[in-house]
Amino acid sequence: MCLGIPGRIVAVIDSADALAMVEVGGVRRPVNVSFILDDRPAEACIGEWVLVHVGFAMSRIDADEAARTLALLQELGEMQAELDAMQSEPGTA
Repeated sequence: MCLGIPGRIVAVIDSADALAMVEVGGVRRPVNVSFILDDRPAEACIGEWVLVHVGFAMSRIDADEAARTLALLQELGEMQAELDAMQSEPGTA
């Protein structure tokens, strides 16, 4: 499954190589933002929400969509924890 995770661009690391620091769930990591620049400088993207996949910002999203997606991912994680717990109970397959 290919999944884009919402993250917020917090800084530009290297504008020549289109590398920015993106915060995803409290963790910061370098991400290539070349796909979302649209002839703008990388610095113009600071503060924007993006969908991150395998080290690339694939598209810009608004803050509401980011919040909804993060909430859904959290729910999915909680559901997976419940399923894992059910499978580990005695007498289950």
